[in-house]
Amino acid sequence: MQEQKLQEIAMRIRTLREIMEIPVAEMAQQTGLSAEEYLAAEDGKSDFTFTFLYNCAQAFGVDIIELLTGEAPHLSFYSIVRKGEGLSINRRAGFTYNHLAYRFSRKIAEPFLVTAPFSQEEQEKPIHLSQHDGQEFDFVLSGQLKVQMEDHTEYMGPGDAIYYDSGHAHGMIATGGEDCVFLAVVMKDENDKGEND
Repeated sequence: MQEQKLQEIAMRIRTLREIMEIPVAEMAQQTGLSAEEYLAAEDGKSDFTFTFLYNCAQAFGVDIIELLTGEAPHLSFYSIVRKGEGLSINRRAGFTYNHLAYRFSRKIAEPFLVTAPFSQEEQEKPIHLSQHDGQEFDFVLSGQLKVQMEDHTEYMGPGDAIYYDSGHAHGMIATGGEDCVFLAVVMKDENDKGEND
């Protein structure tokens, strides 16, 4: 089931790129990948990171929810997502994102409940860093989070928050022997004039 969903998302990305006549090299640059890595993701042969999906949505001028579900959000006044009912974005390996405003159209922010799984083998490895336009706010609800901000390392626990320019390289892993759950709010670049503003 998960593999089928990944293939559907990959197909939407390829179709949008082809309709908009965006060259592979340009999409690779937009997503921070080599052309080969981009094509592997577009073919559904490699893992989608949140950053990859977010950057694709920005390049296409669509809501990230359209890439995930094939449908545009419709609500414009308010949207309630009850406990456990957010739109789940489960990657093949790694973090699980639960989108908390997926029904709302023209969002200026993307709120997620994120679960970072604890992995002992990740503790001594360099943290994978990514970057995307905009800003981000992360608030730890439970567990411990090791955060890498370019050359700076921070350790966060329940009640700790960080706000940052996500155009700078950043990454995080759960630490302390257990999964970490945190609220992540990704805000679009204030200069973005896409359809979502």
